[in-house]
Amino acid sequence: MGNRTPLYEAHVAMGAKMVDFAGWEMPINYGSQIEEHHQVRRDAGMFDVSHMCVIDLRSSRAVDLLRYLLANDVARLTQQGKAIYSCMLNERGGVIDDLIVYYMDPSWYRMVVNAGTRNKDIAWITRHAPSFGVEVEVREDLAMIAVQGPNARAKAQAALGPRIGNAPDLPRFAAVESGQLFIARTGYTGEDGYEIMVQAEQAEELWDAFYEQGVKPCGLGARDTLRLEAGMNLYGQDMDEETTPLVSGLTWTVAWEPDDRSFIGRTILEQQRRDGAPAQLIGLVLEDKGVLRCHQKVFTAAGEGEITSGTFAPSLGRAVALARVPAGDVGECEVEIRGKRHKARVVKPPFVRNGQSCID
Repeated sequence: MGNRTPLYEAHVAMGAKMVDFAGWEMPINYGSQIEEHHQVRRDAGMFDVSHMCVIDLRSSRAVDLLRYLLANDVARLTQQGKAIYSCMLNERGGVIDDLIVYYMDPSWYRMVVNAGTRNKDIAWITRHAPSFGVEVEVREDLAMIAVQGPNARAKAQAALGPRIGNAPDLPRFAAVESGQLFIARTGYTGEDGYEIMVQAEQAEELWDAFYEQGVKPCGLGARDTLRLEAGMNLYGQDMDEETTPLVSGLTWTVAWEPDDRSFIGRTILEQQRRDGAPAQLIGLVLEDKGVLRCHQKVFTAAGEGEITSGTFAPSLGRAVALARVPAGDVGECEVEIRGKRHKARVVKPPFVRNGQSCID
């Protein structure tokens, strides 16, 4: 039996199909993955993301630790509650994990890291924290619910009432504490909404409050098709410890300035920046009928690569994918599906933004 979130019983009561995900028993869907996908694109859906790991870093030197551990620069965060997305790298420039960091005050930063990497992330952070005198607290007491979709914020505000506090005024990629709630205007679907942290024992009451406002429960299946349509990377597929941000479509997350900031993996990244990365991550739309899947071979003018994430995109009615291929001019592209090559068009992700197609 895997780990269970505080919402496990609620999922079972709602008829969720439970599967193992990174050692956690999680809902893959509640009946129809496609309906859940459309629910988020068209209205509002909610996800249990309590399997994610929340880590608080406290010390006047927490900023120095994070500037050393992360490729992005937390010194850019000067407004309380503002957040950045970053990769945490090893000495080879490979991605240990991708994560979000919130700046709450000069002595308190909050990180949210992936469920599948939590143990190695905690080990890596605690290995380096003593040199900076930083206290590391893993928040096992918290649950997290993501409410996403064009109507998500309005419905969440109705469900929370006065508890919403100043959250309606939050800019994107920012968070606020409101009583016992930590409310962030972030997400992993390409839609607007909130990710809300709450004490574990209060999670089911919050889940039910959202449900009463018409926010439908959604599983990990819909979460994956939504994030791929939005062109968002998935750790372990689109990047890992053997790939750098520069070969994973994440160059934009690297803060090169100031040029005297030393962060783990910078030497390798600077070399790839100077000499060119050996590979690139591209977006694909299948021109023929079929479904694009992870590890299918991709053929381009620059050489052979493979799909890292692929799916049938419900919002588009077409198959889309992210693929890693050799650096250089891609030219025409083909994907091998069941032994046959099919034409695919190279596009720049995202495939869908704010519920609308980004491809012709």
